[in-house]
Amino acid sequence: MDHSHHIAEFSYGLAFMTGILGSGHCLGMCGGLVSSFFIKLGARSYLPYLAYHLSRIGIYALIGLVAATIGAVLVQTGIFGKAQGILQIAAGLVVILLGLDLLGVSPWRNTLGFAPFAWIRRQFARASQRGAIAGAVIGGSLNGLMPCSMTMAMAVKAATAPSPVEGMALLLAFGAGTLPSMLSASFLFGRLGARTRGWLLKGAALFVIALGISTLWQGLAYYAVMRNLANW
Repeated sequence: MDHSHHIAEFSYGLAFMTGILGSGHCLGMCGGLVSSFFIKLGARSYLPYLAYHLSRIGIYALIGLVAATIGAVLVQTGIFGKAQGILQIAAGLVVILLGLDLLGVSPWRNTLGFAPFAWIRRQFARASQRGAIAGAVIGGSLNGLMPCSMTMAMAVKAATAPSPVEGMALLLAFGAGTLPSMLSASFLFGRLGARTRGWLLKGAALFVIALGISTLWQGLAYYAVMRNLANW
């Protein structure tokens, strides 16, 4: 098992734990929306819940696939001087900033999203009128596009993945981590106190920062190797 494989497993583990510990953040940001969505939907079986969260995680996977593809194209076209290390360094710094934003100690506040938030909210509000399964699929997909520093951090990290498939796998690991809290959002929303959610969010933020530091270190190591080869 080579060194790069160990790094990939480490990144997947950090992404999964970010999703797990981000449950407080997920419930705080999306719990009310998800809870009210299913009340309006009037779901009478487990299928709409399954459809909602599979489509949400599917959107995460698509984001990872697109981000990794964009990263590969940027490197191959020479925009980064064909040095993947530069992309990893830049991505690592951005992920660290996003982690600090989650902690509330960053001078830069994340206002980035994957789609206009006002449009997402309008479509999300209408999704429950589209039927149990179709509405759940639409609602879950829109939920996956909602602005979130954790999801953004995972997408930036995915841009440095060795392949689009591995970028997709990274976001799948993150999505799997969010599944327990988001699947039970209708039942847990409001039961976790603000202090508990705050501690969980801090834990998630620390994992995001660790992921950023790991990415930054990989970039610096790669850049050093490439520079030494160029000077050989």
